[in-house]
Amino acid sequence: MTKLARASAALVLLAGALLLANGRVFGDTAGSRTSWGPEDGLTVGSFMPLSGVIAVYGQSSNRGMGMAVEEINAKGGVLDGRKLHLVVEDSQGKPESSINAAIRLMDGKGAKILVGEVASSCSLAVAPICQQRGIPMLTPGSTHPAVTAKGDFVFRSCFDDDQQAAFIAKFALSKGYRKGVVLRDTESDYSKGLDTVITERFTAGGGKILASLGYTQKQHGFSVILTEVKEKQPDVVFIPGYYEQAGLIIKAAREQGITAAMVGGDGWDSPVLSLIAGACLDQDCYFINHFSKDDPRPKVQDFFKGFKERYEEDPDALAACAYDAIYLVADAIGRAGSFKPPALRDALAQTREFEGVTGRIALDAQRNALKPCVVLGFKGGRQFLATTLSPSDLP
Repeated sequence: MTKLARASAALVLLAGALLLANGRVFGDTAGSRTSWGPEDGLTVGSFMPLSGVIAVYGQSSNRGMGMAVEEINAKGGVLDGRKLHLVVEDSQGKPESSINAAIRLMDGKGAKILVGEVASSCSLAVAPICQQRGIPMLTPGSTHPAVTAKGDFVFRSCFDDDQQAAFIAKFALSKGYRKGVVLRDTESDYSKGLDTVITERFTAGGGKILASLGYTQKQHGFSVILTEVKEKQPDVVFIPGYYEQAGLIIKAAREQGITAAMVGGDGWDSPVLSLIAGACLDQDCYFINHFSKDDPRPKVQDFFKGFKERYEEDPDALAACAYDAIYLVADAIGRAGSFKPPALRDALAQTREFEGVTGRIALDAQRNALKPCVVLGFKGGRQFLATTLSPSDLP
């Protein structure tokens, strides 16, 4: 292991320790809460990773959902005054645990609709069960394209990986980048799927992919692969992976004198990225995401202010996506005039002009969300809103 690799590994450990110390993973009472709203309300079930290695994602989503339920109930609820009762089961971020959690919600809690999960592998495990039982399932954060292919009771309120990869390519082309290299995580279906669509869209738009190079999730040294990148002289490097490796790659690339822009997807969204890469992010680094606190729309600013006052921290994209998902459920209940699963399914399928914190949402014939994305850049290691792209911007 090189000196740089050892230092980078130490940064990752420090970042994890800081998150734990701040209570973002295991010490957050609101994030671990399993019941929101009155117990005699209409039961909406949710399965989220409240513990385990991706608990930070589930707890953030949980806070967003809880805030939405409390707001909706305070405004009078649904169906002429009925309140919502959100019951959350811990999926532990594991497919088998997600299946057990979903069954407990349906059989033990009487949930007529489920919201979950954030990890695509967990949503893929539960979706066939919901389809078989005729219980609508809405995922606020699973981006794998196959999730909604499981049946007509399965919905997604976030963009999927194919759409965000198209946004990534579109943004790069709009910046005038024409020569690209892709660095993909060879152990991640998420990364490999983004790689495929980025390459297709970037090439179709007049760009050229000079190389597609792989790395592994446990890799901390990148000098060899970055030497090859430097020899190719790209003007953009696509890193469709997660924040830890993205941060290490960006830091190492700048230290090796690579000045090309770095562009990624929503897997970059973590404060750990800035802890690892620091000021290196300020030099033309961008990623596609679902939400930006800098969006001036009143709905976004009200959400940001309310979340921070309630939980004493800034909301992330997963909190915003989950918040929107609960409002989508409430909207569907209202339009259906019923809390029966088939009526809820039909109403969700007819969602067209829903104004959410994460943008205007319409569900297409495959029950996927057609919605905008934000492109975030960095100044002083902090995110800023660079631009917004909508589905109409895609060819």
